[in-house]
Amino acid sequence: MPNFNGVWSLTTQLQYRSDWPVFAPPAIGFMAGGTRQGIDTFSLDSTGNASDFGDLLASLTYLTGLASSSRGVFPGGSNSTSYMQYITMSTAGDAQDFGDLIAASEDPSGLSNSTRGVISGGNVSGNAKVNTIQYITIANTGNTTDFGDLSGVRAASASVESPTRGVIGGGTTNSSDRLNIIEYITIANTGNATDFGDLTVGRYSPEGSGSSTRGVFGGGNSSSGGDEDTIDYITIASTGNASDFGNLTVGRSNMSACGKKTRVVFMAGNGSNGNTNILDFVTTASTGNASDFGDLSNTRKRGGGCSNSHGGIT
Repeated sequence: MPNFNGVWSLTTQLQYRSDWPVFAPPAIGFMAGGTRQGIDTFSLDSTGNASDFGDLLASLTYLTGLASSSRGVFPGGSNSTSYMQYITMSTAGDAQDFGDLIAASEDPSGLSNSTRGVISGGNVSGNAKVNTIQYITIANTGNTTDFGDLSGVRAASASVESPTRGVIGGGTTNSSDRLNIIEYITIANTGNATDFGDLTVGRYSPEGSGSSTRGVFGGGNSSSGGDEDTIDYITIASTGNASDFGNLTVGRSNMSACGKKTRVVFMAGNGSNGNTNILDFVTTASTGNASDFGDLSNTRKRGGGCSNSHGGIT
């Protein structure tokens, strides 16, 4: 850029607008609930331990998380609750009431772009699974609206997203099966989910996050009954089967996950030694095994994870 002195003309400003620096806010991750009432937060830009952010309205397990760049929402939870709670990410404090799910749900899956959140599947009263997909406008509090249906009933699936497409993988239809199904939706358009491909391993309760181009699914409980350390990845814009990415530092299921465009962090979960406080991470664009990130404030499983800079946010 030339070294100009004095006042620039509008023509000169427009000519060199691509050279102006762009401010990128800090990338922040959150985990809410999961055998705890507390909400933890941590920087996604550097490794380290989580710190306290505030509390949920009630202690819940088996909830999910989704977010815009400014607001995190935590739908569902234990005992097939219809709760949805939200936080303002820039201000530490307790969650507030957002509205209710039209289909009260335990263990649903959540995804979002910068404006719309989508909640799919889960358990309802009596541990029955549903194929319901419902959505919210994240900036406006209120109840969910019907979006469409998954191809079949299921709970404990994982989701990843780009700004236009949401992808849902894995889960279970009963107490013993482990699904490898991957389906997708177009976030801006209501309608039923469409077949995408298959995970490398069928599993219950994996977790996922990613960039706007690549989705990463980690962990879960496989058909052999073991807690998986498997990490898969997909290219979100093109359908097809998942490919091997690498392995978690510890095999576990019932995790949460969040990320920014270059990094995915897998949070907590339970494995052979019970519930954990583990945070481990991968670099989204390159395959390889996870590395240690830090620790949550407490051990927990199946909380709601979200961030202000995931792949669904442009």
